Amino acid sequence: QVQLVESGGGLVQAGGSLRLSCAASGRTLSFYAAGWFRQAPGKEREFLLAISRSGDNIKYADSVKGRFTISRDNAKNTVYLQMNSLKPEDTGVYFCAAGPQTATISQGLYNYWGQGTQVTVSS
Repeated sequence: QVQLVESGGGLVQAGGSLRLSCAASGRTLSFYAAGWFRQAPGKEREFLLAISRSGDNIKYADSVKGRFTISRDNAKNTVYLQMNSLKPEDTGVYFCAAGPQTATISQGLYNYWGQGTQVTVSS
C-alpha cells in the first residue's frame, strides 16, 4: 500500500507559477509510475502528466505541454508538478496518483490516489 499526500496548492495570479509536491509513505514510490490529474469545477477528472518509475519516460496532455513539468525524487519518495504560465482555466483540484508499472494516461490503472490540493488561478 502507498499513501499519497499532495501539497503546494493555493491562490495564484494568471501568469504565475506553483510547484506541487506529492509525498508517498508506505511502500516505496519507486516501484510505481506516477501521474498528476486535475478536476476542474463541474468537470470530470482529467489526465495531465505521467512519469515512469525511473523518470525517463514522460507523457503530457496537450493542454499543459510547454507549461507544466513532472519530476520525481525517488530518494525522497516524492513526485513534483511544476506549473508555469498558469491560466484561470487551470483552476481545480490537483491529484497525484501511483500504481502502474509504466507511465500511462489511463486513470483506471492508478491504484493509489492522494486527497487532492486546490489550485485557484485568478485573472
